[in-house]
Amino acid sequence: MIISVLGSSGQIGAYLTEYLRDKGHEVIEIDKNLGPQHNLTAIPNEFVEIQIKRSDFVFVLAFDVGGSRYLKKYQHTFDFVNNNTRMMANVFTMLEKHKKRFVFASSQMSNMSYSPYGVLKRVGELYTSTLKGLTVKFWNVYGIEKDMDKAHVITDFIRKGFEEKEFDMLTDGTEERQFLYAEDCCEALEAVMENYTDFKPEDPLHITSFRSETIREVANIIQGCFAMEGMYDVKINSGLAKDSVQMDKRNAPDTYILDWWIPKTNIQDGIRQVFNEMKKNYGY
Repeated sequence: MIISVLGSSGQIGAYLTEYLRDKGHEVIEIDKNLGPQHNLTAIPNEFVEIQIKRSDFVFVLAFDVGGSRYLKKYQHTFDFVNNNTRMMANVFTMLEKHKKRFVFASSQMSNMSYSPYGVLKRVGELYTSTLKGLTVKFWNVYGIEKDMDKAHVITDFIRKGFEEKEFDMLTDGTEERQFLYAEDCCEALEAVMENYTDFKPEDPLHITSFRSETIREVANIIQGCFAMEGMYDVKINSGLAKDSVQMDKRNAPDTYILDWWIPKTNIQDGIRQVFNEMKKNYGY
């Protein structure tokens, strides 16, 4: 099968590209980091349209997004809103024109009107519904990241542990989140693709671990990774804020997808795998 991965250099996209190739698929990578012809905000974009046209399936993972620190700084800016709006209009127009089967990557935050990121993801869900595509909602996927300026919480903590021997939590650490290891996420996306006709556009395809940990617990696991290596003690600095996203009562995952896929990796093993990969970059 020929599969296009839009956003192939992103955290999930990089894992998915490798995973699908290992499964024997021909994968077309489309990502702005691969050159100007991959710019999904360029209208029209003949190069991208040719790749989508020849694809049997498309994963729409591309989005201007990052972890909490990145969103806090940029999601209220014109460029953030404009880039994502143009990208979606361009991509969905091509998908409609060539009648492609596709999955759009949304977020647990798409029902939160106070978040520009959430609102934009909701717009993507509406586009997807009109085209009879499928939407998946990701919950805090973690793994190796190439762009550390957009790092999510786990990789951000590990990086600062190596570089600064301490890291700061944006909150008091008491909020709970559900973290999913990127390789489990790839298996979920494969299950959705392979069982595409079993689903309807309105189906709640929430991709998460369905297990909750506090940010403090995650921080302690990462602190323990450094201790187990006999490196040094990493200091954890707590913030004072409460996390409004995680406290939102609407923010609960639906277990519908568990009839097709079950996550395998617990948080301790997943963090250890990411830690072991990242430590190579620091000479350990």
